[in-house]
Amino acid sequence: MDALSAIIRAETAASGSIPFRRFMELALYHPQHGYYTSGRVQVGRKGDFFTNVSVGSLFGRLLARQFAELWQMLGQPAEFTIVEQGAHSGDFAADALAGLRSFAPECFEATRYRIVEPSAALREMQRGRLAEFAQRVEWCESQAMLPRWTGVHFSNELVDAFPVHVVMWDGSVWVEKHVAWGREGFHFLDHPLASPELAAACAAIPTPLAGTVTEVNLAAAQWLAGTAARMERGYVLLVDYGWPREEYHSPTRTTGTLSAYANHQRVENPLTRPGEIDLTAHVNFSALADAARLVGLELAGFTDQHHFMVGLGEAHFTDGQNAADIRAFQTLMHPQFMGLAFKVAAFAKRAPLGPLAGFRYARHAGTGYTL
Repeated sequence: MDALSAIIRAETAASGSIPFRRFMELALYHPQHGYYTSGRVQVGRKGDFFTNVSVGSLFGRLLARQFAELWQMLGQPAEFTIVEQGAHSGDFAADALAGLRSFAPECFEATRYRIVEPSAALREMQRGRLAEFAQRVEWCESQAMLPRWTGVHFSNELVDAFPVHVVMWDGSVWVEKHVAWGREGFHFLDHPLASPELAAACAAIPTPLAGTVTEVNLAAAQWLAGTAARMERGYVLLVDYGWPREEYHSPTRTTGTLSAYANHQRVENPLTRPGEIDLTAHVNFSALADAARLVGLELAGFTDQHHFMVGLGEAHFTDGQNAADIRAFQTLMHPQFMGLAFKVAAFAKRAPLGPLAGFRYARHAGTGYTL
């Protein structure tokens, strides 16, 4: 048995079982053996999954245009902080900073880039990647360690990797999926809801068919609260898989969104090989917007990536036609690849609501997306 499986097995033995949320937390974020924190995760063709950053530098350069606009909307502060969480290798930060240096030099001069990264292995990797911007980049091991700041908090596929509670409607009550150890290895078993917060979140879910499984991401609300607490003024801008509440809890979606991946292939059992495979669950953006309002963040935009890219690309491609950029742009906005799978949301604190460039053609403005 590998080291992380032994650690999880020992924890289940102490109480008989643990919530899946705890299993996912250990599998992804155990300090030495977690999938993300160990430093062995690879993104791209040779890794387990693709992200927008895998397409090339265009994604970071396009987002830099949005960052520059946010700096202007905040009144061009002398110190403009970009906070990134889930920075992986640091490629996005390098691309965005290079973009600002190229076409928004005044914003670049005002920019301080702070990466929230608990993994020492990833911090070391990021420092190497961002060596040319060493004077502008700082690291914090946790969100709570961030100095108070004005600017933008950006994340790409962060919230879908937060540990989630997995729950099931048994026809009369909600039960939570726990993980236990037995002859067959790790397996699920049903358990009564253990916290008022989880019970309240389940009560807000439209009553589904008996046997329906779904996820509750309480960590997302906690993360937004922590972000808002450290922000003086500014924006939260996030890109992730997911849907609004109505689609997230569609009557046709009875098995939830929890998924496991390795080498770009879906792994049927999410409890197998903890620490070696990616675990992810889609984002309920309506629940996220509700949590944002409770901590003083106002919705400043919501759309799919296709329309977001069109809004940012309109300014970018006036500078001339670059064949490589056009190919990357087509990939980022393609409806059957990344364009509709990803959604983009922006929240504002003590800052103008826009309209922001990326949301200029947002579908919710006239044809459907609401939170």
